[in-house]
Amino acid sequence: MWQSTARTRTNSAFTSFFFSNARWASPAIRITRNPHSYGLIAHPTTDLPRSAFKQAEALTPSRLAKVYWQLSKSNLTVLNVLTAMSGVALSPLPTTVPVLLATAVGTALCSASANTLNQIQEVPFDAQMARTRMRPIVRRAISPLHATAFAAVTGITGPAILWTMTNPTTAIIGAGTLALYAGPYTWMKRKSIANTWLGAVVGAAPPVMGWTACGGQLIPSPSYPIHIFPPSFVSSLPDTVLDPSLINSPLAPLALFALLFSWQFPHFNSLSYVVRGSYAQAGCHMLSVLDPRKNALVSLRHALILIPACSVLIPLSGLTTWWFALSSLFPNIVLLRASWIFWKNGGEKQARTLFRHCLWYLPLILGMMMAHKQGVDWLQWIGIGSDDPRKLENENHVVDRPQSS
Repeated sequence: MWQSTARTRTNSAFTSFFFSNARWASPAIRITRNPHSYGLIAHPTTDLPRSAFKQAEALTPSRLAKVYWQLSKSNLTVLNVLTAMSGVALSPLPTTVPVLLATAVGTALCSASANTLNQIQEVPFDAQMARTRMRPIVRRAISPLHATAFAAVTGITGPAILWTMTNPTTAIIGAGTLALYAGPYTWMKRKSIANTWLGAVVGAAPPVMGWTACGGQLIPSPSYPIHIFPPSFVSSLPDTVLDPSLINSPLAPLALFALLFSWQFPHFNSLSYVVRGSYAQAGCHMLSVLDPRKNALVSLRHALILIPACSVLIPLSGLTTWWFALSSLFPNIVLLRASWIFWKNGGEKQARTLFRHCLWYLPLILGMMMAHKQGVDWLQWIGIGSDDPRKLENENHVVDRPQSS
């Protein structure tokens, strides 16, 4: 079944999925432009029931806000903001409320701009997909020029907020991911299956932005070399384990990036398999269209990679204690099992099951990382733990250390 499906998809010409505009023409309807708005007016040339038409709604401020929300692809933007906040929360370096808010707002604006620019370029293709044909520009709820202005304002404001309120590194990453998503990624969707890997890089950037917003380092240096935190039974850690010069290691953002990068493949590949017909209609070179068997294998491969990422790389980087290595095994095994079933059977039911598992997996793992964050005593934090003078001294050392740029 897999081989037959893959061969059929591979040999199909993408142009065969496109419809001619004449297909939608009807002698019973005459289309004119509305002089008072961007929309069009349909005039029946024959007796048609009024129920066949719907009056276009005026673009009030509340409807315009809704359109902007849709242009931003709200689900993706909210996910990017939440993962960026996880990078801030897991950083051992001190932060302030303005930095926290600036990171959230700047990330949201960068994401909104990238998603809007993506939709502007894909109007002809979105119009042919049942999943996307009701997007604002496709249904002419907003003009391309208006959408471009929205993308320009958010695309400039987002990096500017990150530059002034956090640091240039975070702003450069935000602007870079915006350009990568709106440029090479969008172009590659109809050229190569490598677009999925490029999109995964964009999706893995927000937690790194959260890390750098607090002053975290990305590149090793004499002041901030790569430190590892082996389990206590392998090597005893010094009393200065809470020193940010140790925990502020470039290995930590790499671990965050690896987690988000690999998670996206079982998440996206399972979804793309369910909507593979729409992707084929729009001419998208997706692995789920060209080779469904390999599409499921890639999901399985990255679900397997998530186990050492959570049980070795993350605690070794100092982001969490080694208890996270054990507690994260159960959700990882559940995800791996769903990925295995998807690869073995290859049906839409299995793809939907894997997709649903991915939805709870990421917030659970990030929450568990917070629960096992290195140097945090939650019992003491809520006021029922014992105070260790040596530990308090180290914590004060963390708070008093100035942020790095």
